[in-house]
This record gives sequence, structure tokens and C-alpha cells, in this order.
Amino acid sequence: MDALCFHYASIVEAAVKTLTIRGVPEALYRELKRRAKAHRRSLNAEALMCLEEWVMEPLMTESDILARIDAVRERITGVYLTNEDIDRAKREGRP
Repeated sequence: MDALCFHYASIVEAAVKTLTIRGVPEALYRELKRRAKAHRRSLNAEALMCLEEWVMEPLMTESDILARIDAVRERITGVYLTNEDIDRAKREGRP
């Protein structure tokens, strides 16, 4: 059954489901618990927020990735290696 849910100040229409996660590494569990405490949330609410942020983030398209690469290249000045530079370094070896 679909329900109207108030989820951290946002209104979403959702079917409520249950998810069980087994085999959570101890370090991951401790970090999730630490974040939950820092954000004043339950462990379940923090896990939901982390999943929501990660899963619902739109995937970058190929053109988005290339645009970011171009932006980084524009910021970097004075250092540019060509394929020939890299091949020469491979032939000469490293000290």
C-alpha cells in the first residue's frame, strides 16, 4: 500500500519496505553508529539517509565526466605529459 511519508522535512510518496543487511563489518557499523549519534538519529534513520543520498544521486553521464576532466585540465598549468613523454619514461625506467 502506498503511503504519504514525511521523511526529514521532505514529503515523498512511498511504499514502505523492510531491508535486512547481514554481514556488516564491525568498522562500518561503528562508523554508522557514530554518524547516527552525531546527527541525533537512530541507527536505522542514519542508514536510510546514507542509502538515500548514495542511491538517489544521479549518475554522471559520459559528457558530465568529460566536462569535469576538461575543467581540471584548465586549472592545471605547466604540467602536461604526452604519450611520448610517458613512453620515454617507461623505456628509461625509474630511479
